[in-house]
Amino acid sequence: CDANDCTVSNAYGIWPDRMPCIARAVVYPSTEQEIVSAVASAVRKSQRMKVVSKWSHSIPKLVCPGGNEGLIISTKNYSKNLIVDKEKMRVTVDSGVELRQLIDAIAAAGLALPYTPYWDGVSIGGLLSTGAHGSSFFGKGGATHEYVAQMSLVVPGTKREGYAKVIVLTEANEELNAAKVSLGVLGVISKVTLRLETMFKRSIVKEFQVDDDLENKIIPFANAYEFGDITWYPSQAKAIYSFDERVSVNASGNGVQEFIGFNPIPTAVIEAIRALEDSFESTGNSEGKCLSGQLQTATLISIGTGLKNNDFLFTGYPVIGYNNRLQASGACLRTPDTDLVNVCGWDIRVKGEFFHQTTISIAVSSIKNFITDVRALRDMDPKSICGIDLYDGLLMRFVKASTAYLGEQEDAVDIDITYYRARDGATPRLYEDVLEEIEQMALYKYKGRPHWGKNRNLAFEGAWKRYPKLPRFLRTKAKLDPQGLFSSEWSDAVLGIGGGAAVVVEKDQCALEGMCI
Repeated sequence: CDANDCTVSNAYGIWPDRMPCIARAVVYPSTEQEIVSAVASAVRKSQRMKVVSKWSHSIPKLVCPGGNEGLIISTKNYSKNLIVDKEKMRVTVDSGVELRQLIDAIAAAGLALPYTPYWDGVSIGGLLSTGAHGSSFFGKGGATHEYVAQMSLVVPGTKREGYAKVIVLTEANEELNAAKVSLGVLGVISKVTLRLETMFKRSIVKEFQVDDDLENKIIPFANAYEFGDITWYPSQAKAIYSFDERVSVNASGNGVQEFIGFNPIPTAVIEAIRALEDSFESTGNSEGKCLSGQLQTATLISIGTGLKNNDFLFTGYPVIGYNNRLQASGACLRTPDTDLVNVCGWDIRVKGEFFHQTTISIAVSSIKNFITDVRALRDMDPKSICGIDLYDGLLMRFVKASTAYLGEQEDAVDIDITYYRARDGATPRLYEDVLEEIEQMALYKYKGRPHWGKNRNLAFEGAWKRYPKLPRFLRTKAKLDPQGLFSSEWSDAVLGIGGGAAVVVEKDQCALEGMCI
């Protein structure tokens, strides 16, 4: 911030439209009462508000209040309260508590939150707001919001109520189904109570298999392995199956997950890898991308992709360990701020990773045909899809139909693709048309639903039409925030308010970065 305004950024240093996000001011409350005071002050002035977490890893502009006069409420300092109730097997946390902090605290009490995202550098409030999830068709499924038992929010109030108030939603309140995945447009999530389980262990075996029958194997596999996922490398005609299941807490093993992509990486290595990919792109060297991708995949497999049988080494499968040590990772965030020698791959202080992410869920009933279509594209020119091998392939996770109005609408397979983004937004990517064909098939042919916290703008065009419970969500929104002070042009467009016209941006070269089709 300066004397006039504040610039809001995400962890990647740039928004999909490459335009800045400006706000008038930012506040850092450390208590619920300070949040109430901040919201009340904004309501008095009819000032728009948005909530941002400490790291802000979401890609779309969910945290931008719109215009230049909004207020940013940061939960960076709102993470002091974390109360574990062993008897009731529940935990209540401030919304700014980070996932790793939560996982470690409940593990110390012998308890587990079984399903979480794989990346632990998210706040609980941010995780819930965007519908972040792990992978499972078991029980209530792999979405963390399905385990919310209670939530308190700070919402606008009347003058008599002091312009802001705290409401508490339990499972008896229909509004909880709106609040569990809210995109931040209902108010400030203050405290969250989650249901827990007794600690258990998991056993993981990863196998690199040919993909010739993937479309027929995928759903039986998902139904057989509680935490299973599949990473597909179409250009190599192979896939990594993660046979990940629950075992007795007495099983021998103290394995840990330290996924390579989330570990601190030497800056020199990151910059060299990016420079090499830049050279492949600028010279049209698809063969170079393919060879590099094959080498990277083989290297990852040889070292267990980051799994270790103990705190030091990967010695072979199975890797058995406690759930808290295997469910998520994010060590690169826990390096000192002053350390520029080893950083996260996307750290904006170095010239490292710079990418797009396309993450779309496709109904179980359609996934077979989607895989068949992608394979047909691959068979036309296998080297056209090599680029995603440099970003760990096409990750497929399993997400069950949700009770949240903006959660998953039916059992689905979440397709997660990360790929090269040019520093210059006017530069086409190598074989850009192929990945965009895959993206458009997922969205339009198979009616896929975009992940709320990822994706380029075009993924959200008309997405609201695929949420039959949206009217219930909008009724709750109108009830809790009748003036729309927690909304913006972007969130209104994504939710279909006003026709969704602001989702795409029609301008020269807009299709190159997914701002239009």
